[in-house]
Amino acid sequence: MSSSELTIGSLALTLNRKAIKNLHISVLPPDGRIRVSAPEKMTETAIRMAVIKRIPWIKKQKQSFINQPRQSARQMVNGESHYLWGQRYRLEVIEQYGRHRLAVKGVSKLVLKVSPNTSTENRLRVLEDYYRAELKQRIPVLLEKWLPRLGVTLSDWRVQKMKTKWGSCHVENKRILLNLELAKKPPECLEYILVHELVHLLERKHSDRFKAYMDQYLPNWQEVKRLLSQSYLTSVK
Repeated sequence: MSSSELTIGSLALTLNRKAIKNLHISVLPPDGRIRVSAPEKMTETAIRMAVIKRIPWIKKQKQSFINQPRQSARQMVNGESHYLWGQRYRLEVIEQYGRHRLAVKGVSKLVLKVSPNTSTENRLRVLEDYYRAELKQRIPVLLEKWLPRLGVTLSDWRVQKMKTKWGSCHVENKRILLNLELAKKPPECLEYILVHELVHLLERKHSDRFKAYMDQYLPNWQEVKRLLSQSYLTSVK
């Protein structure tokens, strides 16, 4: 695969040439970066013409990212807002010696206990570990529900920080990855992304067949997809 930068009018994009049959255009979160995957032998002129035809769609997708609400960079200080399963919590920081930990208190507070002078980076790591643990509690329950329904098997699943995707599926290895950020979103968003990735084991591409499977197994998936696109994102530096 070869990669290069290309400018078409006011649009700057990354062009990847691959051993594929058809050209694919992606507008990626969080800032609407454009990525074009093109067959190795496709001429630059043909690529430019294909992109020009999709400019109205590209601009619409970029505008949707611009309009998304975003949280400012987190400082992990008292009174700061954080999200867990779609609910907003206020952070209370307690400095004390001992093991760092975070817990929900009541219906509106996250209590973070850390040693004095703990850096922002390490405070964030405690929060991320908490999100990871929350996801690892819920994902097995969802897999137990959905694997038999879909009639598929999975060799492995992982939670990781992802910049451009909510999830991904490695069809050959039967392995899925789920974005750590999903712990901040309403629970139905996690279920939607998990089902979405599992359906790729039945249909690799986002084809009409893929959409038919989603309609069959998760009829409200389009609604949840919109909810996910409207919920808060963490700012990326």
